[in-house]
Amino acid sequence: MIALRQLSLQRGTQTLIEGAELTLHGGHKAGIVGPNGAGKSSLFKLLLGELTPDKGQVEMSGGQRIAHMDQEIAALDRAIVDYVLDGDRELRATEAALAAAQASGEAHREAELHGKIEALDGYSAPARAAQLLVGLGFTQRDLTRPLSDFSGGWRMRVNLARTLFMPSDLLLLDEPTNHLDLDALLWLEQWLTRYPGTLLLISHDRDFLDAVCDHIVHFDRGRLVLYRGNYSTFERTRAEKLALQQAEAAKQQARKEEIERFVARFRAQATKARQAQSRLKMLERMGDIALAHADSPFHFSIPAADKTSHPLLVLDEARLGYRDEAGHESVQLDDVKVTLLPGSRIGLLGPNGAGKSTLIKSLTGELAPLAGKRVPGEHLVIGYFAQHQLDGLDLTASPFMHVQRLSPTASDQEIRNFLGGFGFKGDDAFEVAGSFSGGEKARLALALVAWQKPNLLLLDEPTNHLDLEMREALTEALASFEGTVIIVSHDRHLLRATVDEFWRVADHRVEPFDGDLEDYRAWLKARLEGERREARVDKSEEAPREDRKASRRAAAELREKLRPLKKQRDRAEQAMDKIQATLTEVEETLGDAELYTDPARKEELTAALARQGELKSQLNDLEADWLAAEEALEAMEAELSEG
Repeated sequence: MIALRQLSLQRGTQTLIEGAELTLHGGHKAGIVGPNGAGKSSLFKLLLGELTPDKGQVEMSGGQRIAHMDQEIAALDRAIVDYVLDGDRELRATEAALAAAQASGEAHREAELHGKIEALDGYSAPARAAQLLVGLGFTQRDLTRPLSDFSGGWRMRVNLARTLFMPSDLLLLDEPTNHLDLDALLWLEQWLTRYPGTLLLISHDRDFLDAVCDHIVHFDRGRLVLYRGNYSTFERTRAEKLALQQAEAAKQQARKEEIERFVARFRAQATKARQAQSRLKMLERMGDIALAHADSPFHFSIPAADKTSHPLLVLDEARLGYRDEAGHESVQLDDVKVTLLPGSRIGLLGPNGAGKSTLIKSLTGELAPLAGKRVPGEHLVIGYFAQHQLDGLDLTASPFMHVQRLSPTASDQEIRNFLGGFGFKGDDAFEVAGSFSGGEKARLALALVAWQKPNLLLLDEPTNHLDLEMREALTEALASFEGTVIIVSHDRHLLRATVDEFWRVADHRVEPFDGDLEDYRAWLKARLEGERREARVDKSEEAPREDRKASRRAAAELREKLRPLKKQRDRAEQAMDKIQATLTEVEETLGDAELYTDPARKEELTAALARQGELKSQLNDLEADWLAAEEALEAMEAELSEG
């Protein structure tokens, strides 16, 4: 259990937390949300004992093993799989003691330490560490490479794998999805839902919070408010609270009507394509979501260029990639034929390293095609955002000065009004960028893109470093942007609200993907299973001929053992799908705001809440059955692949 009792914390002259009361029980998975600078990371430091509260107490159950990500990554010469294994300090200490006992010939001590390693599950440790790294996007060949071979973003993934590998009862994760692509994010999401301990998760990814968390801790003007349920439930509950406050009611209604007017315009244009229909449903929900963010400091639009071209941009039979100084080509995408039309809204999907960023750089003109043609339209105006552009900001200049350099004739008031929508209000517009956090720099870079009135927006992971309020403002601005959008993002909420069609970037090709994000998840799963089958086939072909007959016989016996487990897993999966569908219907009913305010519907509300609790309990039991079968299957399948 974690309990904060009348806790207050100051950093310098700023009060972060004042008189906070909070209790979290073992096994809770709590998302920590609030604006940047509210004190979320300081809360973690309090729990780790790195900070002392100014008032009040932090109470924690004794003997809790806490895992959290180190801020500094040392041991750059270590192979990444060894670096992950180092996360289990007790196991490493026991292995060192065993080596010493073997060297000195202490047989009894040696036997004792072998038993301890077995109790620590140490003999499966290398396989578990490798599984974490592969899940986060590394290949088998990467595992023995030193940490120094990898860029900062990939080192963060190794550090995340090490944190997940640590034996823990309490797991503290601060923005773990930064530097992850969609594939790795989906894998991490599944891993965390199975984590048996208590999880505290700082994240600005609403879909991620929805999938993983059963409680939300909201930093609200120095107070910590605990909400039961996932992030969507938190938004709905908070919207109802705000709606009761007269001062917010008019602002909320205006925001909702603004989005509803946009949805009405979009409905007339939407195609029957599955993704366009998914986006329409998301936009219809955004009016309600906006209610929970009515007091957000961010609200802006992205104006499009007055003129456009038809088409805006063409890549014709293009070969895309890189050429080194010696003239050698590294081709990532071949025979690329794309035509960008005004008003297109495209999301790029594909495995890590498949070439999504290469495609965007080629569209901007930053990367010239190795072959083929890039043909821009006469009136093409590109707005390009990528993380490396944060490093290109002038750290000695203010937001005001950055915009003024782009438009020397713009009035001071016009610039200040514009920057206010991005959170640079009052004197903040004149602060130098060198003092900014990563989130503030990202907001400034986005503001500079918006100021230039593009008709083609190319966005590569635009939500990294942005808090939830700014993400929501960006989502609304992109949803109503009238130009063409191409976006790479692991933020599924942003994709659903912004994109009408997907392109799949994989196997050196760019091609339309006929489906939505759930279809892409299924495609990823099938692709991974296919790769595993191919790896098993390759391994069997390497085996000596005389061993193959025995291996096939053992494999057949294992497959017989697998069959009942597969049936158990599939039955649980089918039952989970049915209950989840019913639960979705019940939660849609609970999403009706009138249900909470109409006295005549009190019995209906009570029944719906009881039904929700009953279904969630059934779902938890089935998930436990499914997980037990899945783990047994994975163990047997690992044995099958080794055979």
